[in-house]
Amino acid sequence: MHYYRRMDLRRLSSTLGELSAIARDPALWRPRARMIARKLPMIARGLKMIGKKDKTEVLSIGSMIAENARRLPDYPAILFEDRRITHLQMHELSNQWASWLASRGVGKGDVVTVLIENRPEALLVIAGIVKLGAIAAVVNTKQRGRVLQHSLAISNARLHVVGEELWDSFAEVRGTLGGAEAAWVREHAASKAPEGVLDASAAVVTASRATPKALAEVRLGDPCFYIFTSGTTGMPKASIMTHNRWTKAAGAFGMAAMALDKDDVLYLALPLYHNNALTVAWSSAAAGGAALAIRRKFSVTHFWEDVRRFRATAFVYIGELCRYLLNHPAEAGDRDHRVRRICGNGLRPDIWRPFKERFGIDEVYEFYAASEGNTAFVNLLNLDCTVGLCPAPYALVAYDVDRDEPVRGRDGHLTRVGRGEVGLLITEVNERYAFDGYTDPTASEKKLFRDVFRPGDVWFNSGDLLRDQGFRHAQFIDRVGDTFRWKGENVSTNEVAEAINGFEQVAESTVYGVQVPGGDGRCGMAALVLRCRVDEFDVEGFARHVRGQLPTYAQPVFLRLRPELEITGTFKQVKGDLRRQGFDPALVGEPLFVLPPRQQRYVPLTSELHQAIARAEMSF
Repeated sequence: MHYYRRMDLRRLSSTLGELSAIARDPALWRPRARMIARKLPMIARGLKMIGKKDKTEVLSIGSMIAENARRLPDYPAILFEDRRITHLQMHELSNQWASWLASRGVGKGDVVTVLIENRPEALLVIAGIVKLGAIAAVVNTKQRGRVLQHSLAISNARLHVVGEELWDSFAEVRGTLGGAEAAWVREHAASKAPEGVLDASAAVVTASRATPKALAEVRLGDPCFYIFTSGTTGMPKASIMTHNRWTKAAGAFGMAAMALDKDDVLYLALPLYHNNALTVAWSSAAAGGAALAIRRKFSVTHFWEDVRRFRATAFVYIGELCRYLLNHPAEAGDRDHRVRRICGNGLRPDIWRPFKERFGIDEVYEFYAASEGNTAFVNLLNLDCTVGLCPAPYALVAYDVDRDEPVRGRDGHLTRVGRGEVGLLITEVNERYAFDGYTDPTASEKKLFRDVFRPGDVWFNSGDLLRDQGFRHAQFIDRVGDTFRWKGENVSTNEVAEAINGFEQVAESTVYGVQVPGGDGRCGMAALVLRCRVDEFDVEGFARHVRGQLPTYAQPVFLRLRPELEITGTFKQVKGDLRRQGFDPALVGEPLFVLPPRQQRYVPLTSELHQAIARAEMSF
């Protein structure tokens, strides 16, 4: 039987059973019916927003900001530390940025890079840029050196707007960027701009607060942002976001899902250079005039303290953020907050229900989307362990992990997988669901499949494996690069990690494939962060746990104990160095264990054992 079906049939059955039970049992569907009825006006508005087809319509991020200023002038738009910026103030302050940027020659179609950490100025600058019909290239604030230089260079920007807190990093690469001007944004009141640099903060104060005339020419189909990929598999690429996609996100997440209004506060601890923050969170708040409460950097210890201080009613997450909160020691006030609905992606099944239960979260609007993708899944029915449904044309197709490519039949077309099976997600590219791609046309073309089911059709390759759960629902499984093949079976790193995380001494884990001499494919290796001291780790108990949870070929052969896992600024686990170091004690310098062939327990991986494995004396 196929690995995925064997591994997780119980989850599939649970979801199908839940959907079927809801359809049969009034006690189950009535609460959801009441939930939908309560949100019906917002759902209707959201569907209207999502369904907009005319990309020449004059509708944009800026026009939504202007409408909130007209409708809700005194309600808060941004909350940050002790600052409160109303919708009217946000509109006028971003107009001042637009006016000043226009005075520097920025106009429709021009690119302005924004390198500012999470604080109101970042949103005000970005809003000013997009009101002109220009494009904000929102650069990852964690980047340094060569990677930062690359991101700034491929933006082809007319102007670089840089926060005081990141000026030193920018200054290191500034000399390689050509003639584009650089503008400095003050962080501290007493600070002064570096000599010879545009002091944007000082100049903006005297700029006009009037709505720029250019806003009337900004249309749905116009680009608004460049969002950079994480660069975990190479140098970052700039994906193109449009006003159309931002407003569709407002309709899907802010209206149809969370149904936020002027009395809501959406808490945001994710970096603004990430689409979950810039598009999902910001648009969701703007959709109904809610306030966006920003934190400079995510903090486990201050998260719920912030939520209570801002009186937040919702927050946007990335799955690992929820895991960090769940791993933090339980406190008496874990449910002492107003949050009852959350929206995000990557909440894994192993912590889904425990997270909801511990923190009293009623509604989880998990979604699936890619920055460069042309559609999304949303869990509108508030079911557990699913990314929900997708209104756009999509398919899950058979994928050959060994060849790292989809399977084509004798007719040259791809093959759809059946209910319960896992396949590569592809989404049809057409006029309504356009693929905006990257700034690099070659990179964009690589993301497309042609002649998929019929001659001439075009589909976007998500690069992700999802399970068909039936009822047009799906469950995220893994990135194709994170799935490896061992003993003739496909192994999902995410699903193995979920099983491992169920062991009480494991706080978190990451799983990856490593090659062994004489082995066919790659065997599993897991890096573990423990809740206990290394000398207290119950190795035998762990071995029993994985035997009970995983088929033989999915059980990790090697273990590595780490004090913490390396992550990106958006909480993605970094596995590159782990894969390269493998299980060589000379490279690792941390406790290693191996599960020898035909044995039931892990043993310390010594240099002698490693040499025996290297000589292929151990047949795994």
